Amino acid sequence: MALISVVELGVEEAYLILTQRFMRDDLPPLDAIEYEDWGRDFLLSTFETIPAEALAEAGLIFESDRDAR
Repeated sequence: MALISVVELGVEEAYLILTQRFMRDDLPPLDAIEYEDWGRDFLLSTFETIPAEALAEAGLIFESDRDAR
């Protein structure tokens, strides 16, 4: 199974994965960050807090994990 880098996700897709798959309820509402310059960076930094094993189970990889291989 090929893993998808979180940097390839769109803002809405990343938000849904974080809130539905990883049950993150501490994020601002999607409409508050979707069109903000900092919104995507904020979501990507949130993925950094998720263990690599959990990301892999969701079919994802954080880019720095891919670089290390």
